[in-house]
Amino acid sequence: MSTKHGKHKHGQTVRGSQVSNRDHLSHGQSRLPSTSLWADTGAAILEAQPSGAGGVAVSPAVPAPGIVPAPPGASFDLSAVATREDAGLDKDWAEEALRRERARISDFQERLYAERRRSLLLVFQAIDTGGKDGTIRAVLKGVNPQGCTVASFKVPSSEELEHDFLWRYHARAPGRGMIGVFNRSHYEDVLVVRVKGLVPDEVWRSRYRLINDFERLLTESGTTILKFFLHISRDEQKERLEARLADPAKHWKFDPADLVERKSWDSYQTAFADAIGRCSTPAAPWLVVPADRKWFRNYAVAKTVADTLEAMDPRYPEAPQHIADLKVPD
Repeated sequence: MSTKHGKHKHGQTVRGSQVSNRDHLSHGQSRLPSTSLWADTGAAILEAQPSGAGGVAVSPAVPAPGIVPAPPGASFDLSAVATREDAGLDKDWAEEALRRERARISDFQERLYAERRRSLLLVFQAIDTGGKDGTIRAVLKGVNPQGCTVASFKVPSSEELEHDFLWRYHARAPGRGMIGVFNRSHYEDVLVVRVKGLVPDEVWRSRYRLINDFERLLTESGTTILKFFLHISRDEQKERLEARLADPAKHWKFDPADLVERKSWDSYQTAFADAIGRCSTPAAPWLVVPADRKWFRNYAVAKTVADTLEAMDPRYPEAPQHIADLKVPD
């Protein structure tokens, strides 16, 4: 069974050391009430709120030419999107332009990190061999690792299964100043869970609403979300799987379970289309990327990330007064 998205198995509850109520009370009798610990945090909480927090969020996403944004509140026909679209670009030009876009991303990421008021979350979904790892590597090359986190979500652990399905994703959402990357994401719970029949239909159907609520919470708290679906054809997947089998250096990437999953191609395409249609919102739109041509995929995603960061307009914080007058002692 695939370690990427196999059947969820309930495990034993993960338990740490426990402290009895008696021990807790006796130890804490001399302490101030817990509410008093919040007394000095009000100003910090207000300072951390992004401008416009709590209002109706509209994404500043700026999709590159060739990327197809899914209209909010409408069904989406994934089969109508060409997988080999290249927006009329030349491969050599696009590969050179990718380097420029990476430099822009690095510059804006430094400003975002210094500003420490907002964050950016990049969500990547695709069928097996769709290019999630390669896109992340190509787009974020050169970004300061201190300002970026990548979370890859596989089969839930026993501890994760003891919580609601969104718990593990919320725990990995980027903090202020950070760029966060989800390699697979909370959408697995309306994709593989649906296709494999791991929960009743009414359970996964209710999750569309919960996902939209979750993403609205993030956006209204200052996180811009870019959701990329890397769209490849069935023929392209076959070529990529065969390439992995033909190259011993790529055998580590091959999972025999991918051949089983391939038999469910049509079911996955339907599940992807429904998730895109149900969960493309003004605050967090889905962006469908023609991904058969890796060079176009990489450039289009990088330009979208760079242009969106530019639209976010992160700024360095104001320097303390008179800092330019300070002298470094010998």
